[in-house]
Amino acid sequence: MSQCRPALFLLLLLTLVVGVFYPLLTTGLAQWWFPHQAAGSLIELRGEARGSALIGQNFSQPGYFQGRPSATGDAPYNPLASSGSNLAASNPALDQALEQRAAALRAANPQAVGSIPVDLLTASGSGLDPEISPQAARWQAPRIAAARQLQLGVVQKLIEQQIHTPMPAFIGDPTVNVLALNLALDAM
Repeated sequence: MSQCRPALFLLLLLTLVVGVFYPLLTTGLAQWWFPHQAAGSLIELRGEARGSALIGQNFSQPGYFQGRPSATGDAPYNPLASSGSNLAASNPALDQALEQRAAALRAANPQAVGSIPVDLLTASGSGLDPEISPQAARWQAPRIAAARQLQLGVVQKLIEQQIHTPMPAFIGDPTVNVLALNLALDAM
């Protein structure tokens, strides 16, 4: 019985420290130092949340840029079912899916020239990637310009304004957030 009292005291103390005080402290500091990120990195338009800069959305209309394919289960870009496709490079189902995606992209983008950028064909590891490469955005630009009846140069200039280059540049490749780009298109 004499050993149970210190053990129970330590259990209670560590439960309070690790289970209550530490999470409250880190949450409070995160909200103080990084309020935008702690709130989910929401992108707002006129005070209304339109989405998160961290989770992709399904854009299927011709006047909008499309993101990477989503590998989430029942519905595209479902954050509750985040996962990759888990198809190996040797799996014939992956080849078939890539061929179908390429055919659908070519049909939806008849004005596009050159090869289809890889990030428009392959899903990300999470299936929720919100960004595409600048090349993927430029490849879709003729379709966007035609659908919105804009000059191609206007759409290309908007893409260039939305490119995010990591600082320092050797950390990663430049990207374009699809939601931010589509909202900028709507604002025109």
